[in-house]
Amino acid sequence: MDGVSLVLTLVSGIAWTLVYVDAVRLGLTQRTYAMPLAAFGLNLAWEVLYTVLGFWGARPDVQTWVNLVWACGDIGILYTLLRYGPREFPYVRRTVFYAFVALVIMASALVQVMFRLEFGASGGPSYSAFLQNLLMSGLFIAMFVARRSGRGQSLLIAVSKWLGTLAPTILFGVLTYRPFILAIGLLCSVFDLVYVGLLWHDRTSGPLRRRDTELVGAGG
Repeated sequence: MDGVSLVLTLVSGIAWTLVYVDAVRLGLTQRTYAMPLAAFGLNLAWEVLYTVLGFWGARPDVQTWVNLVWACGDIGILYTLLRYGPREFPYVRRTVFYAFVALVIMASALVQVMFRLEFGASGGPSYSAFLQNLLMSGLFIAMFVARRSGRGQSLLIAVSKWLGTLAPTILFGVLTYRPFILAIGLLCSVFDLVYVGLLWHDRTSGPLRRRDTELVGAGG
């Protein structure tokens, strides 16, 4: 791995590690979960799969160690999801919620394995990673809208998530010029910057729920 590739890999690794650390912190302090379930399931499956494969084969590279750190972060996010997730869906029985979480994780694992089998060791990890990042970028916006505020979310997560995907977009989409990855990576940046803007607006103007209440009061 040359110097530029190493730097971009480390930037991505550090940025996404910040996402996971702050997601766990917010989950514990605000008693919620800070990563959408479908995105978490795909991330967990990807990171566990490629951590295991990375240590199974030849000497693990830098990305394998990064994957291991991310997988450890997933454990904390999973705890907050199982501990506080049912509170977000009071109309769903706790056992049903847990069963659905298990289903999402198993489905995510199957998807990751199928990507690996279909596209091989070269295409499988990158194609699935960028597609799930695009999905995640949209899901974070959806979570913001559903909660009508930045609860369980932060600008640190938003900016780190953007930079954590931008670095491998440059590495795999620009430097090695893989048009598919470049296109998906740029779309991720668009959605990520929209998400940053939403959280910034939420911080400066107040939660959507509070503004709605103020508008209703003014109208009455």
